[in-house]
Amino acid sequence: MNDRVHTENLQSAEFDAMFARQKAWFRAHRNPTRQERTEHLKALHAMLVDHREALIDAVNADFGCRSRHETILSELIQNQEGTKHAIKHLKAWMKPEKRPLDFTQYPLAKARLIPQPLGVVGIVAPWNFPISMAFAPLTAAFAAGNTAMVKMSENSENTVQLLKSIAPKYLPEDKLAFFEDGGGRGPAFTQLPFDHLFFTGSPRTGKAVMANCAQNLTPVTLELGGKSPTVVAPDYPLKTAAERIMWVKLFNAGQICTNVDYLFLPEGSVDEFVAAARSVAQQRYPDPANGDYTAVIDQRSWDRLHATLEDAREKGARIVDVFDRWDADPSTRLMAPRIVLDVNDEMEIMQREVFGPLLPIKTYRDPAEIVEYIEDRPRPLAFYVYTKDKQLADWYINNTMSGGVSVNDGLLHAALHDLPFGGVGNSGMGHYHGKEGFLTFSKQRPVFYQGPLRAMNLLMPPYKGRASKLLDFTLKQSS
Repeated sequence: MNDRVHTENLQSAEFDAMFARQKAWFRAHRNPTRQERTEHLKALHAMLVDHREALIDAVNADFGCRSRHETILSELIQNQEGTKHAIKHLKAWMKPEKRPLDFTQYPLAKARLIPQPLGVVGIVAPWNFPISMAFAPLTAAFAAGNTAMVKMSENSENTVQLLKSIAPKYLPEDKLAFFEDGGGRGPAFTQLPFDHLFFTGSPRTGKAVMANCAQNLTPVTLELGGKSPTVVAPDYPLKTAAERIMWVKLFNAGQICTNVDYLFLPEGSVDEFVAAARSVAQQRYPDPANGDYTAVIDQRSWDRLHATLEDAREKGARIVDVFDRWDADPSTRLMAPRIVLDVNDEMEIMQREVFGPLLPIKTYRDPAEIVEYIEDRPRPLAFYVYTKDKQLADWYINNTMSGGVSVNDGLLHAALHDLPFGGVGNSGMGHYHGKEGFLTFSKQRPVFYQGPLRAMNLLMPPYKGRASKLLDFTLKQSS
């Protein structure tokens, strides 16, 4: 047996052993009470609160430089509030839902839809928001009453080692277990016969994950990415648009699946927008090396982004530096943001998700051009429209399809606990956040309770006579 096969077998054995433990735990605790689920959610909340500084430091170490403010806002506050939101609404979510009866089941029967936990849930968390993309689905999975195994990214080594050390202090591994990545562990994890698998990553990897899950008919939620478009209408102030768009584009150095991937501006407005964008970025980041600006995650991503930029330049794009002066130091992986003008669809920057601080801009005359362009391409995870005209905003929404939409802002629809988040088509399938997350990790089990008087007795054979007359009458009423 060669070393690679031996290593893969050991990895599979590790996952198999934990899966068996969690399966046994679930069978012994298969319908946790609301109080038990509340305690599990409180444990997640306590992990974030008690180890706040250690988590901030771990994520910063994984990135090389991760804005403390961005970690607090997008990872800690977001998920602390998410667990509290789930606790607050758990009673209503768990309540069986009454459903009406058909005519054949009157008068004393009952129909109910009962949410029940699925079992063992697998979660594959990405590196760009390692805490949030582990704890947000965990919150939904625990609210629904499941156990969970979480595999982190190979770029989240410091974060996963911290989580592995602290999690057992709050919950037994039979309920929650974290695993590091690397060395081909991904396929071994996603091939486990989970009762549901939640994956966040690229569309390409999502296809491989879905193929692995198909071997066990494991249901999946795929949160993928894609090229999310943004359009600014002629009526919208360019300065305000630049302020909001550049906030999203530079947050986490653009490494967000719902980021502004490319921008449509009305013809004749590019220079004004670029000037406003450069001004706001320079005001917000007077010293890009002071810790407020996040680094590109690794050398491979750094090289890819620079190759993308050079490809655009070679094919005729005009590159605009957002900052007047930038002391490039590849060792820090702090990448200077650029605006890319005069782009065409032959360029790499317009063919794949940017996932970095590069903003390509296209111009348009007629809104119909934008709709046609978007609809001719794979469906994106997000779509952003800037306009004061509600009718125009609704027209864009009704004539395009994306995972979600923000009007007159970016990114924020994905942060709302009561608004489901998820992709469509190439950008994913399934939803989570709030009640939709609870439903994703639950089986909505239909249950029928027969009453003491059974209406179906009136339709028993022999059919000639009363049963036939009753069926004829009902058929006429339903015509």
